[in-house]
Amino acid sequence: MSEEPDLELDCRGMRCPLPVIELARHVEDVAVGHQVAVVSTDVASRTDVPAWCRMRGHDYVGEDTAADGVPRFRVSRAR
Repeated sequence: MSEEPDLELDCRGMRCPLPVIELARHVEDVAVGHQVAVVSTDVASRTDVPAWCRMRGHDYVGEDTAADGVPRFRVSRAR
């Protein structure tokens, strides 16, 4: 995943379910086919973000890391 996401949400320090709520609020800020990344220190995001994608019909692209090493979860808007 070399290409940078179109939008990155800084959810460091937010606890479940706030990172997914932020994702839901902002996924429509990017065009269909473009990516939103959720940077989150909450370990639950590792399962919550892919589950949210399955429930909402978006594509979970995968996990990488932000510049500071914090996990970053990438979603492609599907609709």
